[in-house]
Amino acid sequence: MECVLLFMRMNCIFQYYRMTNKYFRQGGLMEQTKTAVQGVTALWEFYEEMKELVYAADADSMELVYMNRRARELYGIENLEEIRGKKCYEILAGSSFPCAACSRSRLQKGFFVEEIRYVPILKKRMSIKDTILEENGRRYFFEIAIDLGAWEQQDRDYEANEAMVNEGLRISLAAHTPDQCIAALLEYLGQSLGSERVYIFEEAGNHTCDNTYEWCAGGVEPQKENLQGIPVEVVNMWYERFHRGENVLISNVEHLKDSDVQMYEYLKPQDIRSLAVSPLINEGKIIGFYGVDNPPERFLGNITTLFHILGHFIVALLHRRNHVRRLEELCFEDQLTGIGNRHAVQDYMKRINRQESIAIVYCDVMGLKKANDTLGHLEGDKLLIRASECMKKVFGDYMLFRVGGDEFLALCSGMTEQELEKRIELLKWEMRDKNAPMAIGSVWRVDDSESMNKLLTIADDRMYENKRMLYRTEEFKDIVRKQPGILCR
Repeated sequence: MECVLLFMRMNCIFQYYRMTNKYFRQGGLMEQTKTAVQGVTALWEFYEEMKELVYAADADSMELVYMNRRARELYGIENLEEIRGKKCYEILAGSSFPCAACSRSRLQKGFFVEEIRYVPILKKRMSIKDTILEENGRRYFFEIAIDLGAWEQQDRDYEANEAMVNEGLRISLAAHTPDQCIAALLEYLGQSLGSERVYIFEEAGNHTCDNTYEWCAGGVEPQKENLQGIPVEVVNMWYERFHRGENVLISNVEHLKDSDVQMYEYLKPQDIRSLAVSPLINEGKIIGFYGVDNPPERFLGNITTLFHILGHFIVALLHRRNHVRRLEELCFEDQLTGIGNRHAVQDYMKRINRQESIAIVYCDVMGLKKANDTLGHLEGDKLLIRASECMKKVFGDYMLFRVGGDEFLALCSGMTEQELEKRIELLKWEMRDKNAPMAIGSVWRVDDSESMNKLLTIADDRMYENKRMLYRTEEFKDIVRKQPGILCR
């Protein structure tokens, strides 16, 4: 249900982008010019990185005073010094005479005159928006020119991105688990963009991040195993961009050789020539990032919106994955001791490698009923916790389980018989030290001639045999008879 709702949200976001596009063309940006930007100098800074063409000229002399970066590029102007003293029509129209269609005489401060005009020198059909600005008694003729062909292309790009997102979500949502959903989405994204590798990095604590998911095109060497525990300092410059709400687009990794040597040394051995990376943000906090390696150059300029949309979906999938994993942990974890429960035993037995030797240790906590009846269940729980601590200290590098109210099990794949005997003696010392008496039964086999269930039965029988023997010892009877509270110390 969560993912279906997110799917609907993705479509709403796309509609927002497209409405914003139309708003811009219909004059919304013009309102910002009149109300949000204060002062002509600030206005130049505001428009410098715009994709649209922006010019300003002295309203009386018609000498150009400003062209933004996009305008300078199209007109072949390297810097503003080249336009100093030049008339606007000389540069913008390539004419020695004022433009016949000039709107200057019709302009008023605070109002835009709009028209669609073909600009011969640029060979482009433009939407022209003109107004008058004033500062310190000086009047400026101000113009924004919007390439209608570019806007039409952008509409087509939005439509293509929307279709890509919808199809990617459809494919991923058809998978059964969050991990499968993520894998399907990365594969689709990589194939659709024609990239060589798609990946997700997640913060792992201790100021490191791990490559947790990866898709590689045919013939591309996987890198996931080599990209664990990466210091966050390596991607500091990326995070600075992320905090500003920006993606990282690198068209040529060689450009990092001087500007970011550490990052270059990470990327170059992976045969990364270009990349696009976007942050993963949950509740305002960056939890990682995802990206693509070596996409075709044509995608780099139009990937930002796509990445922003898909980022929301990936974060939702990661959140769902974490929820599922926690539920699985609860299903397979004993809540009192933190080790595996009976369900975990069955799951592990399906995966155990029977080509290796196996050692099984079955333990039963002695005196638990006496402790519960005499001192209460809270003290009985303390006895169980001490017993589990004994098991963890001796067999903690293998698989441990609590399989009953007072029973513990260790499954030790690959352990030698000599090591088993040594550890059982250590366990006995730990039991005495922590006052957690347990009966112990064990079995060791070097082959798979007997089933796991048969081996468990053997270890269980030996444990009960040891238990009967211990109950007959004077030492144990004396402890229980004289001082039952010692079991719960």
